[in-house]
Amino acid sequence: MLNTQIYNDLKDHYKQISKFTLLDLFNNDSDRASKYTLEANALKFDFSKNNINDVTISLLTKLASESGLASQIEAMFSGEKINNTENRAVLHTALRSKDKAILVDGVNIAEDIQNVLSRMHDFSVKIHNASHTGFSGKKITDIVNIGIGGSDLGPVLVCQALKPYRKNNLNIHFISSVDGYQILDTLATLNPETTLFVIASKTFSTQETMTNAMTARKWFLDNTANNLSAIQYHFVASSTNIEAVSTFGISPDNMFPFWDFVGGRYSLWSSIGLSIILYIGYDNFSEMLNGARDMDKHFVETTNLKQNMPVMLALISLWYINFYEYTTQVISPYNTRLTRFPAYIQQLEMESNGKSVDKNGDLLGYKTCPVIWGDSGINGQHAYYQLLHQGTSIYPMDIIFALSDKFSDRLHNQILQSNAIAQAQAFMVGKTSLQAKSELLASGESLERAEFLSKHKEFHGNRPTNMILLPEISPYYLGNLIALYEHKTFVQGIIWNIDSFDQWGVELGKQLAKGILNDILLEKVSTTDTSTASIIKECITANKN
Repeated sequence: MLNTQIYNDLKDHYKQISKFTLLDLFNNDSDRASKYTLEANALKFDFSKNNINDVTISLLTKLASESGLASQIEAMFSGEKINNTENRAVLHTALRSKDKAILVDGVNIAEDIQNVLSRMHDFSVKIHNASHTGFSGKKITDIVNIGIGGSDLGPVLVCQALKPYRKNNLNIHFISSVDGYQILDTLATLNPETTLFVIASKTFSTQETMTNAMTARKWFLDNTANNLSAIQYHFVASSTNIEAVSTFGISPDNMFPFWDFVGGRYSLWSSIGLSIILYIGYDNFSEMLNGARDMDKHFVETTNLKQNMPVMLALISLWYINFYEYTTQVISPYNTRLTRFPAYIQQLEMESNGKSVDKNGDLLGYKTCPVIWGDSGINGQHAYYQLLHQGTSIYPMDIIFALSDKFSDRLHNQILQSNAIAQAQAFMVGKTSLQAKSELLASGESLERAEFLSKHKEFHGNRPTNMILLPEISPYYLGNLIALYEHKTFVQGIIWNIDSFDQWGVELGKQLAKGILNDILLEKVSTTDTSTASIIKECITANKN
């Protein structure tokens, strides 16, 4: 990217446009708001409050085109092995496709996908109509998903966002941390006769997940007079390791596989979504697939990149990272049901694009993924928004909210909407010290006091925001929204020439942890790192007490 003419043109353009504020840009273009708003499947994306103009968009889309984006989109959707470090296809999109022929290594995976979906449908129906009960004949009342990373964050997000759609008043719990408090605290509230555990691990060997799974198994056996035959009624698996699953005591009929072409952070559409289906029902899960598939369709078929929503979302973010050199991106949903969305996007983008070498293994000379962070917008206003408004750095932000919510209250929703809209406006326009001074004088403050306070009440503004408007938080539009960010992540990876689908950065800590655990268990210290050795000794001493 660094050595292209278009990149140099963008650098020159940045020097010019950075002289203008957002207010300047609006004053110079009366059609700006309508011109810089896109719509796909009734989901709207307003990017007018960004430091861009027509020239910016033209240059950025040209950069995307010259990176080979079109051919890479085709390569991903056709099953080419674009994950070059692991030599794998990347086909999470196939999980929501209705194509009857999707080939990977000459094998039609569409049939396998539909078979697994059909099996998950059938199993969920048995749970909901109580034809599958606990070992004692009691109806299942609680689902416990045990997973980590993509096997946790996706199901957590969806089940929180779609809680009003849950079936039969089922309760759902998520265990991800190896901190024993989390699982023991959860188990203390459950009845083994009415609890179903979903063990979500492709290899059935992930340390955190299997530690928790074995704890759940022990708890279950301790509370059922060591009834090994009962395990098959209360444990199911999303996995590919049939031998380990069977050894655990889970019936092969209750193992739901997925594939190497599905990365963990893209896996909620696969059998990792079993807990979602059990919680909200297969029909609602299917609607979520439909929403994602329609965003896939928009992404593939909108060849005019200026009208392509994921592409424009990606390019605006890249503009700030590589030219303004902003190092973070805030995700701020204004609906409580989307509170876990920032954490989900944090993994999606940072695990995908947090890379410092290109596809050939050469060091990059430019920044890639920013730090993704955020929380509920309405709560953030009373917490970290102070930094966003008056801090010394600028933090681009995506503000997300629903236009209607049949599960809420109209007045509540109107107040929520007004706050989201007002914050975006405040980030853009700011307030001068002169305006603040006039307000203070009008309120009765003395001239001396007004001059002092006005410096503290000044807002510099010119803080960019994207506005993403969902018609509602439904299965369909949640699928739409998640797929939008999936494709945004992919587009950025293509332009940066990195492999967005591996995650080698998680390996080193895991490898070292095995040796350190061995030291703690054997009460010895094998490392030559004096700091690490000292802390291991502290742990050994503490564990003796």
